[in-house]
Amino acid sequence: MKEITPVSKVNVTIEVPGSKSITQRALIVAALADGDSTLLGPLASDDTAFTAMALRAMGIEVESLGNQWRVKGGRGRIKTPAKEIYLGNNGTATRFLTSVASLGNGVFTITGEKRMEERPIAPLMSALAGWGVDIKSMKGTGCPPLEIRANGIDGGKTLLPEGKSSQYLSSLLLVAPYARQKAELEVAGTLPSKPYVTMTMAVMDSFGIKVKANDSLNRFEIDQGCYQSRDYSIEGDASGASYFFVAAAITGGTVTVTNVPRESLQGDTALVGMLEKMGCRIDYDKGITVTGPRELKGIEVDMGDCPDVAPTLAVAAAMARGRTVIRNVAHLRIKECDRLHAMATELSKLGVRLEEGPDELMIDGAGPEGLHGAEIDTYNDHRIAMCFGVAGLVVPGIRIQNEGCVAKSFPDFWERFAKIR
Repeated sequence: MKEITPVSKVNVTIEVPGSKSITQRALIVAALADGDSTLLGPLASDDTAFTAMALRAMGIEVESLGNQWRVKGGRGRIKTPAKEIYLGNNGTATRFLTSVASLGNGVFTITGEKRMEERPIAPLMSALAGWGVDIKSMKGTGCPPLEIRANGIDGGKTLLPEGKSSQYLSSLLLVAPYARQKAELEVAGTLPSKPYVTMTMAVMDSFGIKVKANDSLNRFEIDQGCYQSRDYSIEGDASGASYFFVAAAITGGTVTVTNVPRESLQGDTALVGMLEKMGCRIDYDKGITVTGPRELKGIEVDMGDCPDVAPTLAVAAAMARGRTVIRNVAHLRIKECDRLHAMATELSKLGVRLEEGPDELMIDGAGPEGLHGAEIDTYNDHRIAMCFGVAGLVVPGIRIQNEGCVAKSFPDFWERFAKIR
């Protein structure tokens, strides 16, 4: 249990760890590349450790050299692991490595913790089946655990049914160059979190594979090829930076995050523009600087492309004046927990007036003065823990259960968080 001590105002310059999303994509691409790659500034966390461990089980050498990782690429060749691949509650790795395993030759079993068995993967399974992959949900639920009787992927045309995660599409794109014939992908319905798909294509491009896509990102062509090894720098994590930006916003202070660039690959930097609409001042001289106003104001916003920072914005909204409406975030319900319901429940404990809809959260902010402390259930979700740590900067008496769950994406969060006091 961690109790947060309020502060009057924050003023700090800080670095955040490397991007979790970019690190996991770069690990996959480097593992499939021809030659040895060095990843500079990767995120070392529980999630990326699961990814690296699984790749090692598939015959890929991943060596940690402090702030650099060396990956010995296998040119798309994947070995059959001696035992099942356990990925905890790492949704990204589960989806990405399902496609990577399909490149192998043999039986692969992918499992995770109980929550992972509730997180859907059927759209990805369907698309892989269209490429000739023999894959099944072992409990018949459309969720892990999975069994893959791998014999490579045929390529050609396949359809990705509508789903609630862009990770299905990214997973398919990452392995598509190794298909037996040119791969073509069509995506049905509405695609959430599109910036994550453009991120995937950018990482692929950096390693020598270009993806042809239409403007709507629902049709893709990927030529056969092999990624080429290289040194690759990973920018700071925009999701991790969001907690420090909101700390500035709600205290009227100033925070500079030096290693998240203005022209970022990460869609989560959209939060900065939202904070500006709430009244913050934004500067880009030395990374990204957010200065909070005397009083935040409520806004209406579509966060379909940046759901991971919706909980962070919800904390800012609770401390603002006026109504904030966060729309198009139904896919928060299939994250590490049902984040939409978790945020509604835990903010309500503080005395925040709000309404939870099927795909939206409406928060009637009245400033922090009338709010009170509470014991926060994190649902073993790193983002819930970090969000309410920030809330505790202005609301006394907030106590965080299971604060160690931040290790999933930001192992030293509480140490860095202490620096803003």
